[in-house]
Amino acid sequence: MDSAVSELLEHEHEGQLQAWQTDRSRAPIATKIVVAGGFGVGKTTLVTAVSEITPLQTEALMTQASADTDDLSGTPEKTTTTVAMDFGRITLDDDLVLYLFGTPGQQRFWFMWDDLVRGAIGAVVLADTRRLSDCFPALDYFESCGLPYIVAVNHFDGSERFEVPDVREALTVPPHIPVLIMDARQRISVIESLLALVGHALDATPE
Repeated sequence: MDSAVSELLEHEHEGQLQAWQTDRSRAPIATKIVVAGGFGVGKTTLVTAVSEITPLQTEALMTQASADTDDLSGTPEKTTTTVAMDFGRITLDDDLVLYLFGTPGQQRFWFMWDDLVRGAIGAVVLADTRRLSDCFPALDYFESCGLPYIVAVNHFDGSERFEVPDVREALTVPPHIPVLIMDARQRISVIESLLALVGHALDATPE
């Protein structure tokens, strides 16, 4: 896993184009991944940190109208929220491209999840240890639809640090589901999480 990340970063540093970008006869393997989780957990940050293109964001300013439904106690500085989706792209191998779709976190936007998840190979469920219960709807959703997923704990500055076994127990995540500690602001940390999801998805659905 570390070597794969190193090779990817080396190619990016050298500014090399991938084979599928220079040879139009080669179509890349396009893979769709969903990034889900509760409100303000870092989904937009994750997509922005890793996308090799300018990410598409559907951020809207938060107003007083959402004060009774959007809990800002854990993220008091948050001023915008995703109202449709985030979209980004990253090339992980010579011709393997991941397309990232970030879901909106609030319950009033959950009706969009069925469309966003269609065709995806797996999902990254972001969790905030200060508000673990916020990721339960995403966990329940992916369990019910059978989509492979991993849990990525996004630690915020000043939040208490917990080990993977503690998070797994608190969320009652099955042993075969990867649980990672990561930082959605750090590109290499996000790449490691995406690689973990791809590996897990291949194990779960090898065909």
